[in-house]
Amino acid sequence: MKLAFIALSVFLINIPFGYWRANVSKFSWQWILAIHIPVLIIVLERIISHLGFAWVTYPLFIVAFFVGQMAGVRIHHYLKEKKHIEVSSCIFVDCFRNCF
Repeated sequence: MKLAFIALSVFLINIPFGYWRANVSKFSWQWILAIHIPVLIIVLERIISHLGFAWVTYPLFIVAFFVGQMAGVRIHHYLKEKKHIEVSSCIFVDCFRNCF
């Protein structure tokens, strides 16, 4: 149960970072940060939850990481191209600006 909860949180943590990554130049310092900051958060989460670093957990977390990043990218492209909304690099600012 703990493994599923942590995998879900890995997915959810990566959505805003994938959204940010979609709005910056590839291989820029912001692009690199958008990929590597969640890794540090996930490592900290694994340590705090006492889940450990067993090899069995890596495939699930890697899939959750990339699916979360891609979900953020798709949300960014959907809002920009389908809804024709002016988007920034922050999903929270865009949701607040366009919802209220």
